[in-house]
Amino acid sequence: MTRRRRLGPRGGVAIREASQVDVGRQVRSIGVIAALAITVVVLAGACSPATSPGPSASATAPPATGSPAAGSPSASPSPSGPPATAVTGPVRLALDWTPNTDHTGIYVAQANGWYAAAGVDLRILPYADTAPEALIGAGQAECGISFQDALTFAAAAGTPIVSVMAILQKTASVVSVLADGPITRPRELDGKTFAGFGYPADGPTLKAIIRADGGRGEFTTVTLDSAAYEALYAKRADFTIVFTAWEGIQAQRRGIALRDFVYSDYGFPESYQVVLACDSRWLAREPDLARAFVDATVRGYEEAASDPETAAGILVQQNPGVFDADPGLPLASQEFLDQGGYLVDPAGHVGTQTLAQWQGYSGFLYDQGILTDQDGKPLASPPDYASLFTDDLLPAP
Repeated sequence: MTRRRRLGPRGGVAIREASQVDVGRQVRSIGVIAALAITVVVLAGACSPATSPGPSASATAPPATGSPAAGSPSASPSPSGPPATAVTGPVRLALDWTPNTDHTGIYVAQANGWYAAAGVDLRILPYADTAPEALIGAGQAECGISFQDALTFAAAAGTPIVSVMAILQKTASVVSVLADGPITRPRELDGKTFAGFGYPADGPTLKAIIRADGGRGEFTTVTLDSAAYEALYAKRADFTIVFTAWEGIQAQRRGIALRDFVYSDYGFPESYQVVLACDSRWLAREPDLARAFVDATVRGYEEAASDPETAAGILVQQNPGVFDADPGLPLASQEFLDQGGYLVDPAGHVGTQTLAQWQGYSGFLYDQGILTDQDGKPLASPPDYASLFTDDLLPAP
């Protein structure tokens, strides 16, 4: 799921206000990532950890603390977990958006006391208006929720950041049209109108998919941000990009039938669409704390993958008020992720990553010339793809 944000003035971000039912998986603006070198300098002197609620004006954000929600039936340590130990250090985790099923494993581990038992004082930083990658680069968060593309942009611009586990093992975004419309394959998107989000990688991605199906890759783009979905549903646009585990489910629950074109069906490389990213400097300073944090987080996502109903219930319990607009959405999304194999690799393991997948999609970004250095200039040579991730902190399978 990636979140899409409007491009603000000079590459900044304009965050929309929305009810939770409209909060989608939005891919981050490349303008923010490309400007990280500047942003980090500013944040290092002026930024404080995000403590305000996310973009939903009515949502109740979780407290920036490691304490489980009061009254939660799952808020006590699991008897099967590791023995309790004294907290050895804090870990500030920056969310990328308001709580959703990308974050379920974190709340499962928190509610069951697995972080505290491992010596981790987890402090969740609710999303405000600063990208997690920028907070990590400025030393305002040890870790954050990121995406393969956003992390690649940030690392290219000089941010000391690395993915320590894959949360989603494959791409969940698709190109969508109305099922009852005339478009039946990507090459028929030529000459049509794309309801977009102001994200520069969308154009190259769509062109690659259309051309792989024999088309020219020529279409009109109108930047509508969150209104892109409604524009498609109202037939004011011909296609858009939908995150199947959230907007796709929302559309189904509203009785809107979509026809989806899956990226990989047209030769497009898979990506780790959601990852857990951490400050590489912190990893070097606190290897034991980092390992304990990743271990508990992996355990939380393992539980989410094996018991989506209980996990979705914990997500809702830990975030009162956030899902009131559609209480059934978290469970439907969690079941979709579980049944679709998004949370585990082919061997059934959580968190694992491969160099081939990092090189494939991040290599596409480089080939398109949209990876820039800290001065905003296109990279002259490919990044070291192996340096973008590590599996060394994952528990043994």
